[in-house]
Parts: sequence; structure tokens; C-alpha cells
Amino acid sequence: MNDNTMSVFEKAPVPRTVLQNAVPAMAAMLMVLIYNLADTFFIAQTHNDILVAAVSLATPVFLIFMAAGTVFGIGGTSVISRAFGEGRREYAKKVCSFCMWGCVAVGIVMSAAFLLFMNQILALIGASADTWEPAKTYLTIVALGGPFVLISNCYSNILRAEGQPNRAMIGQILGNLLNVVLDPLLILAFRWGIAGAAIATVIGNLAGAGYYILYYLRGQSALSIHIRDFALKDRICTGVLAIGIPASLGSLLMSVSQIIVNARMAGYGDMALAGMGVAMKVTMMTGMVCIGFGQGVQPLLGYCVGAKNWERFRKIMRFSVLFSLGLSAVMTGLCYLLRDSIIRVFLTEPASFDYAITFTNILLTTSFLFGVFYVLSNALQAMGAAVQALVINLSRQGIIYIPALFILQAVLEANGLAWAQPAADLLSTVLVAALYLWTSRKMMAKLP
Repeated sequence: MNDNTMSVFEKAPVPRTVLQNAVPAMAAMLMVLIYNLADTFFIAQTHNDILVAAVSLATPVFLIFMAAGTVFGIGGTSVISRAFGEGRREYAKKVCSFCMWGCVAVGIVMSAAFLLFMNQILALIGASADTWEPAKTYLTIVALGGPFVLISNCYSNILRAEGQPNRAMIGQILGNLLNVVLDPLLILAFRWGIAGAAIATVIGNLAGAGYYILYYLRGQSALSIHIRDFALKDRICTGVLAIGIPASLGSLLMSVSQIIVNARMAGYGDMALAGMGVAMKVTMMTGMVCIGFGQGVQPLLGYCVGAKNWERFRKIMRFSVLFSLGLSAVMTGLCYLLRDSIIRVFLTEPASFDYAITFTNILLTTSFLFGVFYVLSNALQAMGAAVQALVINLSRQGIIYIPALFILQAVLEANGLAWAQPAADLLSTVLVAALYLWTSRKMMAKLP
């Protein structure tokens, strides 16, 4: 972190500081969104809704790799930003190297496990006779790129900790744009279908990871990924994992819960499954933008925590909560107004289209809360509040959501599977607000 960046973190006007750090993060998450939509969009151009259903089944399984990258990315960002605030630059360098080699090791183990247990995974996610082979093809190919997925997702976060949001954005955009460009070529022009979508995904993540690795190897950063700087002692490992695991549990449980939804929705037919998959993508448009905003704000808050600058911390939080609420409300309104047009891009069968409209209307009822939720949850991570962050991430996609799936399905059948998410959104937002207020007051009360 250079002196100019430190000046921005410490003294620049709050709206400028927040937007300067958050806009690149939101832009990067928009590219992640486009990347997530691209596979489904170009597969839909084959006019085969069975393949759309197969991609919907496979995507949450693939996202488990991204969740593992989040362990090191969010955990590393929290520890590094606080270390910079405390002036501990050598410590921050060691944390960065730990995250790099942790991604490599965990990525290799996960790839091997996915390939060894592929048939059991397909049975678990509810693949039917029609969707089994295409889902298997997709997951087998993307599993081969596991370590690169982890590295790409990790360092798109860590670069923001050292005040490099634009470089973090470039790496994400590079990988995602390459994926979007390759999709029509491999899926439609080469006629490789779902295998083409998977190959494009692997190449995109390889490019993103390569960009970040080159950035560090060229010595452009105060941080390091060299093995000589790797260390586990001095609470490096535990510090990263204490924040990273709770943060990743949100992503991991999101994947697990989507797998449960897909498996149970498959009981209503492949068209219902395809409809639910597309409805989730519509809602994802609001979610991804708000995730990006929250991630962009986190290093600013972490720096304030490390420097014990609670006055600036409060100002950043006040602006961020209000801005994010307006942002998520606007995005929700746009998704609602454009839902018919968006869904028609992905689905051609009348039955799957009708399911998608119904499920989208349900999911959008609480998406205006996303902005506030992600700002508050990132604030807990920035404060190093590991237990509170764990509670939040276990609750929204696990403790609250998963039981709601079974309870509401018993009452409302297929629609109940959709209503479980709004119920979890509402309750988890109330919970994160209560935990944030309690934690922040407790930390600020320790001041002399």
C-alpha cells in the first residue's frame, strides 16, 4: 500500500473513498454475473431446455471451488487490511503468500476428490436420466481447473486490501470476458455444446489467475506470493481461516442449498428445474452488484479498525448502508420490470417459462435487502468478528434457509421452495443488523 493509497483510506471524502473502492468491485462482480449468465445463455441458443437444466444442476457444484477461494480471499483481505492499518507490512506480505499456496494445495485436493466421486455427486444433486451425461461432462472438465478457480477468486479480493481495486477488477474482467467470448465459439460454432461451456470456463479462470500471478511476480506490489514468504506461525493461518471460513460458508451453503433446491425441484420435472435455475439468475443480478459493493467497502472498514479510527468508520458505514439500500432497491425494480424479457432469452418451452416467471416474482420480494445485508456482513468481517461472521453465514443459507425449504415445500409445494429464500433474507437481515450493532458498540467501548 503506497502513501497515496493510504491518504485516500485515511483522509479522502467518504463518498469518494467508498465509491472509488466499491465501483471497481461492483464492475468486477457484474462481469462475474455476465460470466455466470453466459454459459446458460449460449446453451439456451441450442434450444434444448434439458441442457439448461443440466447447467443449473452443475453450476452450484462448481461454485464450491469459488467458495474455497473465498476462504483465502476474504480471510486474507481482512487480515491484510488490518495489518496495513497497524503498520505491519512484512506480516501482510506473509499472509499474502500463505493465501497463494493455500489455494494451490486445496485446489488440487478438491479437483481430485470431484473426479473420484463424480457419480456420487451427480446422484446427490438429483441428475435425471436426461441430465446425467451433460452434467457429468461439464463438471469433469471444470474440475480440472480447480486450483486456478481458487487463485482467481482469492486475489480478486486481496488486491483490494492493498488499495488496488482497479487491478482487482481487471483480473476478473479479463477472465470473465474471455469466457464470454469463447462461449459462442465453442458451444455454437464448434458445436461442442455443454463441453464447450466448461472449456470456456476453465480457460477464463486460468487467464484471471495468470494475471494476478504475473502482477506479483513483476514486483508491482508491497505484498508477495513467493514460497520464501510462506508462513503458518504468528496467527497467519488461524487469522485467515477464522474470517475466511465463516465468509466462505455463506458461498458454500449457497451451493449446498441450491443443490438441495435442485434435487427437490427435480421431483416436479426438468421444466420446473430449468425455471428455478433461470429465476435464480434473475435475482442474482441484484445480489452480485451488492456483493461487489460490500466487498469494496470491507478494506476501508478494516483499515479504520486497524488504525482505531472509529469516527471515520462510522461515517463510511452510514454512507454505505444508505447507498447500498438505494442500489439494491433500484436493481430489484429493474429486474422486476425486465423479468419477462430476461427469462425469454434463456427458455423456450412454455412450461419452463411459466415456472420461471412465478419463481422470479417470489424471489424478488426481498432482494431490496441485499445491499444492507452485504454491507453489514462485510463490516463484521472487517472488524475481525469471526464468531459473529460465522453465525451470519451459517444462518442465511443454512440454519434458516435449509429448514425453510422443507417446511415451505410441505405447505406450498414447488412455490414453497422459492419462498424459502425471501424468508431467509428477511430473518438474516434482522440478525446481521443486531449482531453488527452489538459488536461495533462493544469494540468502540474499549477505547480509552
